[in-house]
Amino acid sequence: MAEFLQYFPQALTFTNLLTLILGVIGGLVLGATPGLSPTMAVALLVPFTFHMDPATGLILLGAVYTATVAGGAISAILINIPGAPANIATLLDGHPMAKQGRSQTALYYCFISSLVGGLIGMVIMILFTPPLAKIALKFGPSEMFWIAIFGISVMAGLSSGSILKGLLGGMFGLLISTIGYSPLLGSPRFVYHDVLTGGVAIVPALIGLFAIPQVFNLVESFGSKLERPAFNPEKGILFKTIADNMKMVKSLSICSIVGSILSIIPGAGGQVAGLIAYDQAKKFSKKPESFGTGNPEGVAAAESANNAMVGPSLIPLLTLSIPGSPTAAVLLGGLLIHGLFPGPDLFISNASVTYTFIASLVLAQIAMCVFGIILSRYSYMVMSVPNLFMIAAVTILAVYGTYSVQNSFDDVIVMFTLGTLMYIGRKFGFSPAPVVLGIILGPIAEDNFLKGKLIADTDVGVFSYFFTGSMNMVIILLCVASIGYSIYGEIRAYRKAKEAAV
Repeated sequence: MAEFLQYFPQALTFTNLLTLILGVIGGLVLGATPGLSPTMAVALLVPFTFHMDPATGLILLGAVYTATVAGGAISAILINIPGAPANIATLLDGHPMAKQGRSQTALYYCFISSLVGGLIGMVIMILFTPPLAKIALKFGPSEMFWIAIFGISVMAGLSSGSILKGLLGGMFGLLISTIGYSPLLGSPRFVYHDVLTGGVAIVPALIGLFAIPQVFNLVESFGSKLERPAFNPEKGILFKTIADNMKMVKSLSICSIVGSILSIIPGAGGQVAGLIAYDQAKKFSKKPESFGTGNPEGVAAAESANNAMVGPSLIPLLTLSIPGSPTAAVLLGGLLIHGLFPGPDLFISNASVTYTFIASLVLAQIAMCVFGIILSRYSYMVMSVPNLFMIAAVTILAVYGTYSVQNSFDDVIVMFTLGTLMYIGRKFGFSPAPVVLGIILGPIAEDNFLKGKLIADTDVGVFSYFFTGSMNMVIILLCVASIGYSIYGEIRAYRKAKEAAV
């Protein structure tokens, strides 16, 4: 902590501060563009840091990383298309709020809770880096498998009104995740056409499942008199939102801790942090039935978890040279090109650069909130765009975002196919969130199960390997509790509906 305070002023120099502000503004814009994930945004900027001072270059990358995570909520709330996988949970309540004419309010909740979660994550990073890094090292294939299963158990609660539909959607996502060549065995699976040879990447799936049904809905309503949501911002809404966030201390704390823990575990993927945190907030809420209908607590829960993962995701990277997320892997490249080698020595021999970078991440959280709130004031401009222009804009962004991932037109075909299927599925009450969660967690569960099986076959056996050990048992109990609570919530909602009907 003393070293952090010692080098904090270096992050406030004119050059570093200007770089940080430009990085945050650019990150918010890039994050709001569907398909341009934080990983892609940081990767695009790595070459620009070659001739920069090491600290300044890392500040630019850190600022963009921080802002794109929050920026993805802008498109999620306004046009129902998450800017990145991390923002899927945000749209569940954010877009209904926008449809009710409360888009500015939803964005205020988003950026204020993002600041709270981001600062909690940074405190955890600064104070607990060494012990948390040691805990992260203890997660082997069996623990990672159960972490994925815990994420899968959340599927039941992500389809409002029906556990069965949530589970069916998640199973469909798991099935999609197996398309392509097996990463360990190299055998093709469900490759019925050349288009499917490379499998289904997460970004094309994400854009297809969320953007294309939205385009079809706009086309469907084209020509008819569509009522636009009124935009009447309340006076003093900013202070009211801050006060409401202060009342959500319990929910924000739980969700921020969930986001931090998931981001520390290498390979777990912070992109599911928002969904798991949203599910926990729903379970602990006094009015779980209000989630999915425009409940600000849902937006705050998802975004606090998303931004809490920024700092802790760098813990295994800076201390052990193990990237905790895809974006952290890109940041590793940024460190190496400046001759900085992650490890315990980084905090001693390059303390100035390291602690200046960490300090800039704290400042980036504050700048993200300030500039995010300023942008929120103009959100009504997006909501008032005519349908014809919205159809064209969303379609162009969807195609561009999908094609740019691997420069492959096959991804565009997959994206449109999944989008069409999801459009039909929504007519029957299916939600895209469980499907995306299945696609994300499927490879994590499969890879770690196969790795664990190979280890177990040479030692204690599969059952003992996966069902013994304190960490395994804790995660298994969490899985059982999650599924049990979802079933209990469904029964309780059914009884309330039955009583209301009498």
